[in-house]
Amino acid sequence: MTTPIAWPDKRSFAFTIFDDPDSQTFEASKAIYGFLQDCGFRTTKGVWPNRATRPPSDHGMTCGDSREYVDWLVHLQGAGFEIALHNATSHTSTRAETLAGLEQFAKYFGCYPESMANHYFCQDTIYWGENRVTGSRRLLYNLLTRGKNRNISYGHDPKHPYFWGDACKEKVKYVRNFAFAHLNTLGACPAMPYHDPLKPYVNYWFASSEGSKVETFLRLVTERNLDQLEEERGACIMYVHFGHRFFDNGAIDQGFRAIMQGIAKRNGWFVPVSTLLDFLLAQKTVSDISEKERARIERRWLLHKARFGTA
Repeated sequence: MTTPIAWPDKRSFAFTIFDDPDSQTFEASKAIYGFLQDCGFRTTKGVWPNRATRPPSDHGMTCGDSREYVDWLVHLQGAGFEIALHNATSHTSTRAETLAGLEQFAKYFGCYPESMANHYFCQDTIYWGENRVTGSRRLLYNLLTRGKNRNISYGHDPKHPYFWGDACKEKVKYVRNFAFAHLNTLGACPAMPYHDPLKPYVNYWFASSEGSKVETFLRLVTERNLDQLEEERGACIMYVHFGHRFFDNGAIDQGFRAIMQGIAKRNGWFVPVSTLLDFLLAQKTVSDISEKERARIERRWLLHKARFGTA
């Protein structure tokens, strides 16, 4: 466990969400984010700035699909939500396409993305697949994944046409990596946000708590776990895909609705991911992760992956 944080405004804990755009319709987006706003949450929504020009890996909306969608995202940003990056689009992009996507993002939202999460199916990802871990733990990772995630990530490789690591370092502050089955993300990864000297093209890494599907979210975000999060004065960054049954048959899932309404009544600090990470970073005197702490976090994540087989 990390030392308890003195949160702003005498809040007892921090809670936020990073939502990947996979499988998410415009209808679902508007319903869920309207609900979150009404509850008082301000979270982070990942987007694809470029329209797919080749077969996409996912049918979720991109910014290039609809000007109405972009206008809505700008309105969401103006209401206090963070717009983040989920790679340039839903298929692998060349360096030129990714750089164009970053410029398009800035054109839409008035700034480059403060945070991003890799899209699993893109080979322009940054330090993804087996590159997420180091040393002998990479061998264990490849055994757990049966080698299927070898040679799938090139965004950090200067020799590859998908390379854009220099632009990531220049224009993106935070990148998501490990997800844990612990509601207190900070307790699972007390070093975050951290810089890893072995991965120089990322300024700072952050972790998340596993909630990619509505069933996974509700299994982790329980009243008991929330009580513990508050008691520990911890911080939770939920990793979710709101397109994965959080909104189904024209309605928000009732279990998700109830738990979020319950969280809203607690004494939490409900800010976007980058705002939370900026606050944590300001508390640090050293941001580089040590070899010992890197090994601890990677081992913990591999145990999670062995048990749950998730991101």
